[in-house]
Amino acid sequence: MLAVLLAVVSIASHREHTAAIIEKSAANDQWSHYQSSRLKFHNLELGESLIKLMAPKGESTTAALEDYAAQKTKYKEEAKQIQELAKEDAQKADDSEHRALRYDLGEGLLEVGLVLSSIYFISRKKMFPAIGLIAGLTGASIALTGLFMH
Repeated sequence: MLAVLLAVVSIASHREHTAAIIEKSAANDQWSHYQSSRLKFHNLELGESLIKLMAPKGESTTAALEDYAAQKTKYKEEAKQIQELAKEDAQKADDSEHRALRYDLGEGLLEVGLVLSSIYFISRKKMFPAIGLIAGLTGASIALTGLFMH
């Protein structure tokens, strides 16, 4: 029974680690997207400054500055949305890592329980399966708490 629980918890642990990696990758992608949006925003600011300093006053200058202002507003709002998505993805990755840690701890205790229970067949001392069962139940309980973490 301990071996079956160990297999289930091991699979859950591996899947949760994989989920954390995927979520962290998604967060990194969002942060890269955020940085590119902010770079575009700063390029528009630079363009505005250059136009104000070097361009002659006139309709085309005013139109260019208005266009740049509209684009800056767009990129500023876009950056806020991207930043929120990146934070959400990073939080999901952290949550997955915390669940995976529970599974890992449970897995370790289930392994200890399995090994201690197996020692009974060598030593014939009932102490080993008793301690092994306690370790296994503790490990299963800790792993089970990973299911209820958000």
